[in-house]
Amino acid sequence: MDLRVPRAGQRVRRGAAALLVAAFVELAGATAAPAETQPTGAGGGAPPAETFVLDYQMNRIDGTPQNLADYRGQVLLLVNVASKCGLTPQYEGLEALYDRYKDRGFAVLGFPANDFAGQEPGSDGQIADFCRSTYGVRFPMFSKITVKGEGQHPLYRELTSLPAPIGGEVQWNFQKYLVNRRGEVVAKFDPRTKPDDPALVAKLEALLAESS
Repeated sequence: MDLRVPRAGQRVRRGAAALLVAAFVELAGATAAPAETQPTGAGGGAPPAETFVLDYQMNRIDGTPQNLADYRGQVLLLVNVASKCGLTPQYEGLEALYDRYKDRGFAVLGFPANDFAGQEPGSDGQIADFCRSTYGVRFPMFSKITVKGEGQHPLYRELTSLPAPIGGEVQWNFQKYLVNRRGEVVAKFDPRTKPDDPALVAKLEALLAESS
C-alpha cells in the first residue's frame, strides 16, 4: 500500500516564516521587489517545486516496500515505462545513463504503467523478466501503477498538478521528470526525448554538481 508522510507541520513552518519576513519588511518601510523569473530550459525547467516526491512509499517490482526518502541526496529521473511501445528501446539508453552516473549519486526510477494503448499488459514479474533479459535493466523498477486518468497514483497526481511547464497530463510512455538532490522536481522531458539527449544530460550533470 502506498503511504504519504504527513507534511502539515512543514507547511505551517513555512507559513510562519513568511509572516515574520513580511512583518520585518513592513517595519523597515521597504518595498518588496518582484521575484526573479527563472528561465525555462529545453527540458521544461522551472523554479524548484516542493519535495513531495520523497514523501512516498512505493513497492519495488519484486513487492518490497521502498521509501523514496531513501533517495534523498541523489539526483533522480522518474520515468513511466512500458514493454510494448515504440519507445521501449529507450530502456537501453536509460540503463546506460544510470550506469554512467550512478556512482555520482544518480538513479533512474522506472514506473511501469498500462495507460497508453495497453502497451504494458504484463504482471510485475513478467515486466521484470523482460527488462532484465532484453535490456539488462539494473536501475530501480517499481510495481505497475496508473499515471493518468481514473486510479492515477497520488505521486503522479501531484506531478501533473504542478505549475507549467512541469505540470500537465502525462503524454505517453517514457515521459521523464528530473528531480534534484533535495527532492525538488526541476524539469520535465517529452517522451520522445532520448536519455542521451544533450539538453537532458547537461541538466543532469549540472544537478550532480550541486550539493544536497
